[in-house]
Amino acid sequence: MEEQNQQSEELHFESRINLQPIKESLDAIRGELSKVVVGQHHVIDQMLVALLTNGHILLEGVPGVAKTLIAKLLAKSIQVPFSRIQFTPDLMPSDILGTSVFDLKKSEFEFKKGPIFSNLVLIDEINRAPAKTQAALFEVMEERQITMDGTTYIMEKPFLVIATQNPIEQEGTYRLPEAQLDRFLFKINIDYPKLEEEILLLEKEHQLGNEAKINLVESSLQASKIIEIQALVNQVTIEKSLLEYIAKIVQQTRENAFLYLGASPRASIAILHASKGFAALHGRDFVTPEDIKQAALPVLHHRVMVTPEREMEGVTSKQIIHQILEMIEIPR
Repeated sequence: MEEQNQQSEELHFESRINLQPIKESLDAIRGELSKVVVGQHHVIDQMLVALLTNGHILLEGVPGVAKTLIAKLLAKSIQVPFSRIQFTPDLMPSDILGTSVFDLKKSEFEFKKGPIFSNLVLIDEINRAPAKTQAALFEVMEERQITMDGTTYIMEKPFLVIATQNPIEQEGTYRLPEAQLDRFLFKINIDYPKLEEEILLLEKEHQLGNEAKINLVESSLQASKIIEIQALVNQVTIEKSLLEYIAKIVQQTRENAFLYLGASPRASIAILHASKGFAALHGRDFVTPEDIKQAALPVLHHRVMVTPEREMEGVTSKQIIHQILEMIEIPR
């Protein structure tokens, strides 16, 4: 009897992370978005993972596939301050970050904060602004702060940038610098809807009439709750063998003959955080190889560059990443 009690004590494990608050919150957001958005489940899941892991998102797709709408709906579903910046060729860094204005009453300069000072910032058509304006985002996206006139201003948590761009139209656009692309956790491609999805979309549009879509979505998550959830996701466990698996994937992008620019260590860290987010999304408090594979494509495909010869042959970064994932042995 004494031996049985000793065995039961040895088999007693500490309680795992309570993921119920995360599940309830994500289900609530999904429910709100489904009032308007038809299909695009992988897009919504990846955006939710980015929210869980406090990572920035780049949405890419042709005009009319609801890039801006999805971003605005996500912003509406979480109860945090939101601002939208329309990037144009004449936009200056001060139009984003803010500027110092001389106060005649106080006889001193006062810093007027720009629209970047918000919890969720939507940058529409990010590739419309020149490099100087895009460079203004470097510090704030990476370090969640800006430095103006020798003073550092810390952004309130959570801070998330969602940017959109059109991959087809090149007139009046500027290519995003690699340093800026590297600061986005995910690049999410939004494709055309399937036939049955487009029919359902038309039915919903007909039923709505003149009512604004944004009014259908209600806020279901406060800023304090988001910070709490992000802390929980950070506690998701990952085995050392899986850390090695992530490192091997990223290392292969640097050694692949079809790529002349591989992924940086920031990409390794991004896969780590994103895989924890996918684990939490699936209701698990531990990372599996499938979570890593699910995170690898949206994390890597905008961070690597295909050699010009292979690009002319029609080879894409997505295809190469798929090959790398198939080539590396999955840890058991």
